[in-house]
Amino acid sequence: MNRFLMLSALLAAATAADAQPTAGEPGRGFEVERYAVALRPDLATTAVSGVETIVVRGTSDAVTRLAFSPNALHISEATVDGAPVASQSGDDAIVFVLPHVLRKGDEAELRFRFAGTPARGVTAVANGIYSSYFACDWMVCLQDSPGDKADLTLDLFLPAGVESVAVGRAGPKVALPGDLVRHRWRSRQPYSPYLYAFAAGPFARRSVESVAGELVYLDGTGTGADLTALFAQAPAIAGFLADKAGMPFPDRRYAQLLVPGSEAQEAASFSLIGNTELDAERDDPSSAWIVAHEMAHQWWGNLVTCATWRDFWLNEGMATFMVAAWEEHGSGEAAYRQELDIARRKVARARELGYDKPLAWAGKYPSLGVRRAIQYSKGALFLADLRQSLGDAAFWNGVRTYTRRHAGETVTSKDFQNAMEEASGRDLSLMFAEWVYGAPVASDE
Repeated sequence: MNRFLMLSALLAAATAADAQPTAGEPGRGFEVERYAVALRPDLATTAVSGVETIVVRGTSDAVTRLAFSPNALHISEATVDGAPVASQSGDDAIVFVLPHVLRKGDEAELRFRFAGTPARGVTAVANGIYSSYFACDWMVCLQDSPGDKADLTLDLFLPAGVESVAVGRAGPKVALPGDLVRHRWRSRQPYSPYLYAFAAGPFARRSVESVAGELVYLDGTGTGADLTALFAQAPAIAGFLADKAGMPFPDRRYAQLLVPGSEAQEAASFSLIGNTELDAERDDPSSAWIVAHEMAHQWWGNLVTCATWRDFWLNEGMATFMVAAWEEHGSGEAAYRQELDIARRKVARARELGYDKPLAWAGKYPSLGVRRAIQYSKGALFLADLRQSLGDAAFWNGVRTYTRRHAGETVTSKDFQNAMEEASGRDLSLMFAEWVYGAPVASDE
């Protein structure tokens, strides 16, 4: 992901994400079934406007309002099940007052118009734009609720001649009056809203087939980049990761959008790859660190997602470990060991600061670097230790079991432990207590 943007948001919300909800907390009392957004982005200014529909289901018996993550958009003409409702936007939430109490298990349809310039998360590039991580700044959703996966339909209304990429698969384009074209994207399984993203512009495009599905390369730099050369290792990486996951790309298609700068972030169905990140790897072309890491998230992080941020290591530790495993596969054991040594040095620096925390620790970190050292680097080291302890056959069978069993779902560390114990036939409580929980965990948890 775009590490600094994303982790700064997580750092601010780390403890709150696992606390008991308070009145007005986004997501309190309901879960989202699906989002549908008809979006008109301005490619010159990054302003957006549109209409959004959200179908929610009550999770308690006394829901009187729906609260979503705050943003800078202006909301108007809001209705719930066709009845006009009031909305309020504040620093903590966007709130819609329900015309009736929503009971547990009941559905309601919220619909409204929105317009404005997102405060973050939308970037202009080469006569186009792309969004990154902060989906709930250009639409209304639940930014810090990774456990609330929902379906998404996104209609992008764009000038003729513009390419687009977004969540899921694209339907046929529809030409409209005024030299506009509707691009419809629809998810094939539910995703967490922080993974919603889109990009649009006059992007050069290449595509190749891999054993995991179609690979699409897009150039958002406007420099005429040699996409085939830059992403030369992508088909082999895709095959390796699909084998370890035990399944192809979640959408049988995966796009990589080359953009200026140091962007490195996964979204559902595609990733943003900064050209300076690729430039940094030219001295060691065998690594393809960014390509492998972001691609790994299509399975571990996107398809199988941590239920809360406290188990974020299941996303990032797995992706970091998969880079090391890929380097071992492509370049030998020395490359694997080198990657793990880098991780050890990062954890050692965190330890010097007194923050060698368990992977599932929910407390606050003193810096983004320390948080990354634990959830990324220590997570990767734990997986390497687990692999060595169980042996390759049991370890990789456990990873495949975990991935296939929880495809499209959200998970906790215990779900991963259960899969690894099943694959190995061993009680791993002590090992998980040492690395993940920080204390013995009862077997029935």
